[in-house]
Amino acid sequence: MAYDDLRDWIKALDRAGELKRIRTEADPILEVAEIADRVSKSRDQQGTVGGKALLFENLKGYPGSQLLINQFGSARRMRLALEVDSLDEIAERIRGFMDMKSPQGFLDKVKMLPMLAEMGKFFPKTVATGPCKEVIKRDNFSLLDFPILQCWPKDGGRFITLPCVITRDPKTGKRNVGMYRMQVYDERTTGMHWQRQKVAAEHYRDHMRKSVPNDGDKGAPARAAVDIMARSSGGAMLAAGDRPSGKMEVAVAIGTEPALTFSAIVPAPPDVEEYIIAGFLRQKPVELVKCETVDLEVPADAEIILEGYVNLDELRTEGPFGDHTGFYSLEDEYPVFHVTCVTHRKDPIYATTVVGKPPQEDAWMGKAVERIFLPLMKLTIPELVDINLPIEGVFHNLMIASIRKSYPGQARKVMNAIWSLGQAMFTKCIIVVDEDVDVQDVADVALKVLNNIDPERDIQFTMGPMDSLDHASRLADYGSKMGIDATRKWSTEGFGRPWPDEIVMDAKIRALVDGKWKTLAKELGIE
Repeated sequence: MAYDDLRDWIKALDRAGELKRIRTEADPILEVAEIADRVSKSRDQQGTVGGKALLFENLKGYPGSQLLINQFGSARRMRLALEVDSLDEIAERIRGFMDMKSPQGFLDKVKMLPMLAEMGKFFPKTVATGPCKEVIKRDNFSLLDFPILQCWPKDGGRFITLPCVITRDPKTGKRNVGMYRMQVYDERTTGMHWQRQKVAAEHYRDHMRKSVPNDGDKGAPARAAVDIMARSSGGAMLAAGDRPSGKMEVAVAIGTEPALTFSAIVPAPPDVEEYIIAGFLRQKPVELVKCETVDLEVPADAEIILEGYVNLDELRTEGPFGDHTGFYSLEDEYPVFHVTCVTHRKDPIYATTVVGKPPQEDAWMGKAVERIFLPLMKLTIPELVDINLPIEGVFHNLMIASIRKSYPGQARKVMNAIWSLGQAMFTKCIIVVDEDVDVQDVADVALKVLNNIDPERDIQFTMGPMDSLDHASRLADYGSKMGIDATRKWSTEGFGRPWPDEIVMDAKIRALVDGKWKTLAKELGIE
C-alpha cells in the first residue's frame, strides 16, 4: 500500500530500522548539515554507504520542531520509498505500458480494460480539505518559524532545499511540480532558482511573453529580451517602459510522501504532470486541495504549504550555494517568490536535504532516475543496452552507455541521440562501449575504454547547452561536450588491423577450481 503521507513514511523507516532519532541539540545553521554529511558518507557493518535517515527532535532555537533529512540516502531506502524490491520492477511496469498496442478487434479491447482501469488509478483527485489545512495563516506568519538550513559556510543564507514547487503552464493549464532551491531573504520572500532550461522557467517566460506588447515593432525589444531569459541577461536588457508586468502564481509543498517528492526531480516530458507520475509510482492517486490565495492545487497531506507569486519584473541576487557538484554555484539574478499564505499541519515536520560532495542523499535519487527511465531512453535509442551515471560524475558530467553495435559510426549516433534527450542534453562526457561491457563495473569500463581507444580517432567534441551549475563551461549555460567511442573498431570504420581477443579462462578449468575453492580459500586465508 502507498504511504499516506510523510509521517506514514517515517513510521515505515522506523520499522525497517532505517531511522535514527537525534535528541542531542543541533543548530539548523551549518551543524545539521555537517551531521547529515558525515552520516551520508558513513558505512554500516556490511559496507553499505548512506547511513540512516535522521529525525532531529531537538533543534536549537526551534523548541518542539522536528526535521527529517537523509530520507532517501541509500539504495535500500530508495527501494523502500518506492515500495519495490528492485527499481527494475518500476522499469518493467513502464515497459508494459509502452508495449501496449492499439486494439485490433473487440477481444483486444476487452483485454485492454484491466490495463486502462489501472491507468485510471494514476490521475490525481481533488478533495475538499486535508491535513495541510489544519493551520491556515494569512497574516502573522514567518518563514523563519521553520528550521530552514544553512548548509555550507559561504552560502548566501538559509535555503529551502527539498520543496515541491507547483506552477501552471499559462498556455495549456497543465501543472508542473519541480524541485528548485529557494534562498530565504526574509520572513516572506525567497529566491526561486529557476534555471533557464527548467519547466517552471519556461512557464515564467510564457507569462512574460503574454504581458509584453504584441503590436509589431513597438514590442519587439521586450519580446526579444524575454526570449533570451528572465534573469540578469534578459532583465537587464529591458527598458523601464518595456518591462513585463503582472504576477505568476506559485505554490510550494514541503514534506510530501516519498513518491511525490521523488517525482519532482524526474526528467519527465513537460506534458506529463508529476502528480500523475507520483500516482504511477505509488499505484494510488495523489489527493489535492485548492490553495487559499492562488489558483493552484497542492498535496492535501503535505506538512507545509507556501502560497504566493513572483513578479514578472523583479529579479534579485541569489546564492552562492554549496551545490551537488561539490563546489559553490555563484551568485546570479533570479525571480523573487512572495509568500501570501502559509498552511500546515499541527506541529509540522520540516523535510530537507543537504547537497555537496558525493555521495549525498541526492545521489541515490539520481541513481533511481537512471534505472527507472532507461526504458524511456530505449524508445528513442533502441540499441541502448544499459547506462551508468556514476555518482562521482554528479549526473550531468558523465554517462557510460553500452550498445548493440550493428553498423559503423553507431556509437557516435548514440552520443548525439543522448545529447538530444531532455535533461540528458547537459551530459558533458559520454562514453559508449559494446554490449558485453558491464557499465556498472567502472573498473572494467576503465580497462576496456583505455585499451580500446585511439584518442585522435575516437574522441569527438561538440558544442551545446550546459547545466547552469557547470562552472567550467566557457559561457553560462553553453560550452563543449566530449564523446568517446570505446567500441571495437570494424574494418568498415577504417580499422584494418586484427582486433585481439579478451583474456578469459577456459570454462572447464573455472568449474574445476570453483569446486575446490572453498578448501583453497581456507588454506590461503582469504574470503
